Amino acid sequence: MKEQMAFEKNVFNKTYRTDSEIAFFGGMTIVYKSSIDLFLYVVGSSQENELMLMSVLTCLFESLNHVLRKNVEKRWLMDNMDGAFLVLDEIVDGGVILESDPQQVIQKVNFRADDGGLTEQSVAQVLQSAKEQIKWSLLK
Repeated sequence: MKEQMAFEKNVFNKTYRTDSEIAFFGGMTIVYKSSIDLFLYVVGSSQENELMLMSVLTCLFESLNHVLRKNVEKRWLMDNMDGAFLVLDEIVDGGVILESDPQQVIQKVNFRADDGGLTEQSVAQVLQSAKEQIKWSLLK
């Protein structure tokens, strides 16, 4: 956990003042985008294709933009974490890119939300899945 926090802090310190969209840090390729008070990062190995990582980031941003009703900022994201985790779950699973088209992601998220609603159990499942993905990505 300490290593993860140090990595995140170093990445943020390296990227929050720049206008570029890509960085190389610690053997990782990092693409990022900021919106008001929110920074979104997609991290891949140094061998990952930067354009593919950027398409994942663009998909994530545009999907969140739709889910958050064009209010992509920290407060709105925190209030709608269930939807954000559903978006992330539709885009990536276990480090494998499943979808990079924001319209498809939005359609799937809307279908999942309409199909029984967002229950506490479904949100808990998404959170657990996200925790597992983060844990496995750190162990690699």
